[in-house]
Amino acid sequence: MTTKTFCGETFSALGFGAMRLPVIDGDNGRIDTAAAEAMVDYAMDHGITYYDTAWGYHGGQSEIVMGKALAKYPRDSFFLASKFPGYDLANMPKVREIFERQLEKCGVDYFDFYLFHNVCEMNIDAYLDDAKYGIYSYLMEQKKNGRIRHLGFSIHGSYDVFRRFLNAYGKDMEFCQVQMNYVDWTLQDAQAKLKLLESMHIPMWVMEPLRGGRLARLSEQDTATLRDLRPDESIPAWAFRFIQTLPNTGVTLSGMSDMDQLRENIAIFETERPLNDTEYDTLLSIADGMLDGALSCTSCHYCVSHCPQQLDIPMLLNLYNEHTFTGRDGFIAPMALASLPPEKQPSACVGCGSCEQVCPQQLKIAGAMADFAKMLKN
Repeated sequence: MTTKTFCGETFSALGFGAMRLPVIDGDNGRIDTAAAEAMVDYAMDHGITYYDTAWGYHGGQSEIVMGKALAKYPRDSFFLASKFPGYDLANMPKVREIFERQLEKCGVDYFDFYLFHNVCEMNIDAYLDDAKYGIYSYLMEQKKNGRIRHLGFSIHGSYDVFRRFLNAYGKDMEFCQVQMNYVDWTLQDAQAKLKLLESMHIPMWVMEPLRGGRLARLSEQDTATLRDLRPDESIPAWAFRFIQTLPNTGVTLSGMSDMDQLRENIAIFETERPLNDTEYDTLLSIADGMLDGALSCTSCHYCVSHCPQQLDIPMLLNLYNEHTFTGRDGFIAPMALASLPPEKQPSACVGCGSCEQVCPQQLKIAGAMADFAKMLKN
């Protein structure tokens, strides 16, 4: 197992994500405890030392199951990460209550890594309102007391939200967890987030390297293209090799649902095989093909100045592209839109076409807004 070094400590480059544990009868809230424990045992035996859970995973059961699975091992033999559940605004006044309960659920006295969870448009104002909610102050206090060894955050929001959070708390953030893969390199502007982290000397933790499994299954044509370059490399491995090519990268988290996935990922992380220039360019070209049909907005904002509803069209188009690619199970676009009043939603578009008349890219914006509103209703 390849490793990463952080603050003088060494842990596995592959992290065990506990968001997609094996379940019973397809019920996300009923973890197959025996199967999950067997996976943790195999992971520990094969060098995985980083385990990532959260308050809301598997309906609140993930922390309990992971705590039980890891309890048989010495506390200093693994690194455990969990997160404050700011994706639900009702949790904002409860940071002390939730943190204490998380330690209890996991059966530990401290978290090696703890995160502000899912910083996004919906919760950024609450996260930054320390006078009202005190989340930042409380977590910093727990770090001072040794109950949090390393404090960071995860981000699903836009670059502007990302920058606001870092401007406020960046000096105290030791790491940042970003949705990073060769599709989101452009789709979620992950490359810009990585550059900002580099400039602030904050290492990047990677989540969703396989985009929820989407990048484990490519078209026959794309599969053949990659196999011509590396005949011995599996398709999932390409996504991990992309991450291994990037600078400033710490642990790469993978949410594995069965033993086969775990074994395959461990085998991949036995070596580092970063991409050469040709392989890197080929992979990004495949990503472009997967995003064919996305509206390539350049955020010039000409459209906004001519919109009678004053909609933030560039932002809405970015979310439209995200939701179109991800499909009906996507949560990022609905979550971001939840921060907007009804009069700023895609459904507020009146279809007048004024935006299209001034769009340098000649994008069919009105049609996209109507399509977006329809998708969100279904």
